[in-house]
Amino acid sequence: MEIPKQYEPNKAEDKWYSHWMKQNYFHSEPDDREPYTIVIPPPNVTGVLHMGHMLNNTIQDVLIRRARMQGKNACWVPGTDHASIATEAKVVRKLRDEGIKKSDLSRSEFLEHAMDWKDKYGGVILEQLKKLGASCDWERTEFTMNPDYSESVIDTFLDLFEKGKIYRGVRMINWDPAAQTALSDEEVLHKEVNSKLYHVRYKIEGTDDEWLTIATTRPETILGDTAICINPNDARFLHLHGKKAIVPIANRVIPIIQDEYVEMEFGTGCLKVTPAHDENDYNLGKKHDLETLDILNDDGSLNAHGLHYEGKDRFEVRKLIAKELDELGYLVDVEDHINKVGYSERTDAVIEPKLSLQWFVDMQKFSEPALKAVMDGEVNFYPENLKNTYRHWMENIKDWCISRQLWWGHQIPAYYYGKGDNDFVVAKTIEEAAIKASEKAGKTINTTDLKQDEDVLDTWFSSWLWPISVFKGLTDKGNDEIKYYYPTNDLVTAPEIMFFWVARMIIAGIEYMGTPPFKNVYYTGIVRDKLGRKMSKSLGNSPDPIGLINEYGADGVRLGILISSPAGNDLPFDSSQCEQGRNFSNKIWNAFRLVNQWEWRDIEQPASSKIAINWFESKLNKAISSIDDHFDKFRISDALMTTYKLIWDDFCSWYLEMIKPGYQQPIDVVTLEATISFFEKILKLVHPFTPFITEEIWHWLKERNEGEDIIISSWPVARIADEKLLNGFDKTMEVISNIRNVRKQNNIANKIQLDLFIKENADHNKEMDPVIQKMGTLGKIEYTDEKIANSFSFIVNNNEFFIPFGDQVDLEEEKKKIQAELEYAEGSLKIVQKKLSNERFVNNAPEQVVAGERKKESDALNKIKILTEKLAELS
Repeated sequence: MEIPKQYEPNKAEDKWYSHWMKQNYFHSEPDDREPYTIVIPPPNVTGVLHMGHMLNNTIQDVLIRRARMQGKNACWVPGTDHASIATEAKVVRKLRDEGIKKSDLSRSEFLEHAMDWKDKYGGVILEQLKKLGASCDWERTEFTMNPDYSESVIDTFLDLFEKGKIYRGVRMINWDPAAQTALSDEEVLHKEVNSKLYHVRYKIEGTDDEWLTIATTRPETILGDTAICINPNDARFLHLHGKKAIVPIANRVIPIIQDEYVEMEFGTGCLKVTPAHDENDYNLGKKHDLETLDILNDDGSLNAHGLHYEGKDRFEVRKLIAKELDELGYLVDVEDHINKVGYSERTDAVIEPKLSLQWFVDMQKFSEPALKAVMDGEVNFYPENLKNTYRHWMENIKDWCISRQLWWGHQIPAYYYGKGDNDFVVAKTIEEAAIKASEKAGKTINTTDLKQDEDVLDTWFSSWLWPISVFKGLTDKGNDEIKYYYPTNDLVTAPEIMFFWVARMIIAGIEYMGTPPFKNVYYTGIVRDKLGRKMSKSLGNSPDPIGLINEYGADGVRLGILISSPAGNDLPFDSSQCEQGRNFSNKIWNAFRLVNQWEWRDIEQPASSKIAINWFESKLNKAISSIDDHFDKFRISDALMTTYKLIWDDFCSWYLEMIKPGYQQPIDVVTLEATISFFEKILKLVHPFTPFITEEIWHWLKERNEGEDIIISSWPVARIADEKLLNGFDKTMEVISNIRNVRKQNNIANKIQLDLFIKENADHNKEMDPVIQKMGTLGKIEYTDEKIANSFSFIVNNNEFFIPFGDQVDLEEEKKKIQAELEYAEGSLKIVQKKLSNERFVNNAPEQVVAGERKKESDALNKIKILTEKLAELS
């Protein structure tokens, strides 16, 4: 069958992915092999593939494919996260478009709609990952609200509550008015915004015209003030000790309290205290036994405490109350002000601090073992410097608010039987709850007397169990899979979810399995555009990944996104990188077509081919060793670049040219077999990066060399490289490059054979001459003791090389070139000699540095001598 002139990625990708699936290569079961396990960071069921997913999942696929080829039992577990806030918002929006309000539905009716939405749209991103070539074990696809998984989440809640590590209490939390739910600190993004700073004066009670001034960015919260705070040591306000102030507009009298928390140098030195709307104010309020006055409804509008602003949105009130304060004479000044404001990660709504009765995990009891695991190297971070970020967070960890005011998610297994704050029990079923409630209340409590908590658990409370629960490690702790696959090997994720997910998984793993859930964490960078902006749909700067795959092929896109993505560093991405990836695929394809078209005969092997085989054998082994080292140290981009250069430069540009037979001439069978063997090995090396084209070429090669699919072939093993041969060949390449430069500079066609004369002034490896003769298209190579007149010349390793002129050479032009080269060499010599004449440099610089400069001086002197003589000959 004739090989197509061009590689067609779209046909190959569908064909080979279907083949791999049919052969069940992605599926894993416990056996006697060493396990290699990765769990996918589960994308939201609301999600579609974006460039961050592309980077993250390409790296995972590279790791899993290499492990599979190393003979390990490779298991990559895929799945999705139910994403409480994001999914509920999408379902509510969908229902609204259909004329249905969430409030008109029962909880079970709403959940039916949500599950229908999940079934219809929730698997989109996983199907897109298949287009990328992700070799996940799709039979193991998990979802955080599957029955077994949900059971493990509830069991964890019950267990931690019994251990006293989960509690219910009133705390200051982050409130998302758009989603109308609590958020953890990690779900709040702080952005610098242009605000206004309002200076407002408060009248001192019992005076005619005595005031104090405060500054605030949120004047609407004045209606919730319950104190003014001053520093007890501030001489400006000593006369106010024990006095009271009047809240503007509200006309409420509030105390003036003293506390060193207020910095005398900051602002006006007076602080308004609004315990219901600021965490620091709340702590002050508790300390001084202040009233807590919440002025906001859950949707961000003002309630009855907002007086005549009741029902109006907080931001509308901000404008209106500023105007009223000004009209009433309370507004002293307004100035522009830049400050940081918290936004919901999910809805982008401005967060409101809110006092609320919620469920919390006591993180102090968890943090120490998880911190130790990372700092002691039981879990390795790549890049390592992110350990410091992790340590800072763990050492300053706060309790985790895990309740969310939503319906989509795992409903909290708490049941209430009375109106008291403590009239509840925690149980797996309502029947168990009735028994516990009866015991606690000292009377019979029936299931009909119980009401389950309306809230659901934070999404991260389920995903922190991911590496355990995907193997049913909590519902069936003794099963063979958890024993075999846990702990997993590597986690590939983004630094921004280090605290959301990575830290919490380590905590859960140590708590329930006695060991962290993975050994290595590879943190990817953020994919940015050419201007350095994070790629996002809202900015319109993020290309459609599937569109890129259709245009450049999956292999091209994989290469494009990996080619400049070192661990932890942001990736400046441009579609031209995918074009580079596609060009690389085409280079491999064309190299294959070249080798395949050669006819072979049982003829004598040329000396140049024998040298080429020995050289590339060492080059290949050195590259394999380097690639393995890069993988071991999670330098994925470096592993790719080493593979790229091995194929493009060493194999295609040098090796194939060295062994290529003459026009319409056959190749000897020994060289061809060695070349096919090399081709198979480099295909294996690049397969994790470019799985589709390598499988395609592998099967074309099977016509000559039968074997299994490349996806399950064995990873190449490095043997000892001949460093002496490699170093010597570098000089040979330099000679060949100089011959080619002579041709190029003098417009001498490649088909014209040249003669080369060599004057040895140092060691020259004559064994390499057959390669020089072939690659330089030389008629002959001769050695001489004399310089050759009327010739082009160049110097390599202090040896002189001469190519006699032809009739067409311009002697005057050649003299100009040599004169220019001589002047450059003399300039270089002056720089080196000036450095060596400096006694301070010679006496203080490291010995090897000085030796290097003396070598430069010697080389320059030799070169000047040779060029001067050459110029004299031409003259």
